[in-house]
Amino acid sequence: MERLQQCKKYVDWFEPLHTIASEQTGLSDFGADKSYQTGLRVMLEALDDYCDLNEMGRYAAPLRLVQNLKQRLLAEQAFKNNPAILEQQIEKPLLITGIVRTGSTALHYLMARDPDRQHLEYWLADNPMPRPSRDEWADHPNFVSTKASLEMMYETSPKLKAIHFLNAAWPGECGQLLSQTFTDDYWPGVRSTPHYNRWYEHCDMVPTYTQHKKLLQWIGSNEPDKPWLLKYPVHMRHLKSFLRVYPDARVIWTHRDPASIMSSYASMMEVLRGLSVRPETIDRNEILHEQMEIWAAGAERAMAVREQYPEAQFYDLHFADFVADPVAQVQKAYQQFGFDWTPECEAALRQWSDDNPQHKHGKHSHSRDQLALSKERFASYINRFSVQRT
Repeated sequence: MERLQQCKKYVDWFEPLHTIASEQTGLSDFGADKSYQTGLRVMLEALDDYCDLNEMGRYAAPLRLVQNLKQRLLAEQAFKNNPAILEQQIEKPLLITGIVRTGSTALHYLMARDPDRQHLEYWLADNPMPRPSRDEWADHPNFVSTKASLEMMYETSPKLKAIHFLNAAWPGECGQLLSQTFTDDYWPGVRSTPHYNRWYEHCDMVPTYTQHKKLLQWIGSNEPDKPWLLKYPVHMRHLKSFLRVYPDARVIWTHRDPASIMSSYASMMEVLRGLSVRPETIDRNEILHEQMEIWAAGAERAMAVREQYPEAQFYDLHFADFVADPVAQVQKAYQQFGFDWTPECEAALRQWSDDNPQHKHGKHSHSRDQLALSKERFASYINRFSVQRT
């Protein structure tokens, strides 16, 4: 990484990052689609435009970028070695999405107990590869590395465990996969990136989801006929591109009062940014207004996209209904989508629900900032889905 320190600007990292990734993997083919390069360049430009990284952030940033490039190299080599991977079908994937902090993580963890459906484990999202047998995970270097990284994160910021609990073996979101094209919420989440945000909100995400699909085909190649369960709030904001790549997807859209969720999200981002940026640059009010606009606009785009698809492809799940009877809500969604609801599935979900009550890992306390403003900005969303105000 010393060669990066010799660069006068972050944008000058572009070529050295590729070189380092190639040296560490012994590979050189990043794929025929070069659109990922735009996202990487814009991210580096954003660092030059406004850099608020602390010592930890300056150490972690190049490691993260190199890791993304290494994963592209490894994936491309895997596709070359076994082209049949990309012939596998991903039919009717079940997607959980919606505005952030709407209970989607708890729903994801619950639904992943279905023994007849595969999901994206956190450690495999971090290091894509064909899913090994479960009894091999504990000793796998990638699993051990991911587990250690999560433990270090929670040791550094214990508050995060109550805000968003992650486990290497549990279901993970798709963000790590989207990061291979440098089009994801990771960077805007951990630091202020207005330059990147402006580009990212309107960029073409079809190449991103094309790569996402190829990675799912690779990860699930040992069980190619098993249907997928996916979850990521960010997919809502890019629903048009997601459904272009997965036109037969079935979508569970989670709903909750934006006044509560945006305050919660701003609080979470404040803690996350504290890991990698200078504390004096973190402005909670600025985060709240920025994210309020991003998610309100994203919801409005998704609402317009939804009008172009059969209503039967979507199931609206309101937070209060989910809390009242989580398993019953999943059963209703399965019934609407025509998915099998087996006794084994119901028993597994009920066991998980009983063993993992709300706030098991602590309760996230936060102030409900800008209530009136949140409700005003999200008025069209609230009215469209009859979201209960709390």
